[in-house]
Amino acid sequence: MENLRVAAVCMHAIPQAIERNLDRMERLAREAAARMAEVICFPELAVTGYKAKPPVPALEGEDWEKAVARLSAIAQDTGAVILAGLVEGAQGRSPCITQAVIAPAGILGLYRKTHLSPPEKATYHPGAELPVFSFKNSSFGIQICYETHFPEISTALALQGAEILFMPHASPRGTPEEKRNSWMRHLQARAFDNGVFAVACNQVGSTGDGLSFPGVALILGPDGHVLAEYAGRQEQVLIADLKASHLQAIRSHRMRYFLPNRRPDLYGSISRKPR
Repeated sequence: MENLRVAAVCMHAIPQAIERNLDRMERLAREAAARMAEVICFPELAVTGYKAKPPVPALEGEDWEKAVARLSAIAQDTGAVILAGLVEGAQGRSPCITQAVIAPAGILGLYRKTHLSPPEKATYHPGAELPVFSFKNSSFGIQICYETHFPEISTALALQGAEILFMPHASPRGTPEEKRNSWMRHLQARAFDNGVFAVACNQVGSTGDGLSFPGVALILGPDGHVLAEYAGRQEQVLIADLKASHLQAIRSHRMRYFLPNRRPDLYGSISRKPR
């Protein structure tokens, strides 16, 4: 990979207030770009907002095209890759929780949440792919909120060449400190076990329907150590430099990079068995 400056954004997203949320994203993206961020990760469902019951309506057709065009304009204006969460509609099936990956030159792709939480299963359609994206000779994958509890996803992405895992959340309840401590229990392991950087951010603030999101952002090195962090109740743009030399130091160390020594012949078939 190349050295890369990233931003993890805590943002207040109001359900169904698409234009307002996009305006807020543009302002926060400009702030990140002014600090020379090259990849800007917004929270899960930052565009559409998050609402439990009833869920926010999906974007499709002209509404989808307008939202993507606006995000593309933000990417072009800032010169940064934008990772933006929204509910993606589709005819004939349930909507997806999607993170759009949009570069200044155009859309790099979409990641659709593959592992839905139990409350989400009745509403959303799970994705079926774990893509890896590339930008400036750096490769990254995405795990959305509940998915960060599944070590297999992180390892699958790392085995496909991901050097960075972006982890956008819409995780309500608790204080910022409680949420930060909760994340540290498993996000450090995702980074450390796979020798990857991890970049996580959450929505922040109340949505007005009983949900309140604690503001947390974490950027972790491939050794699991914290590079930058925020825990609070305000919107925040957290910046960190991901250095190629840091990744190389971990991955060239025979005792600190574990993936080359895996034994999938022992447990590959077990991991495919239904519970």
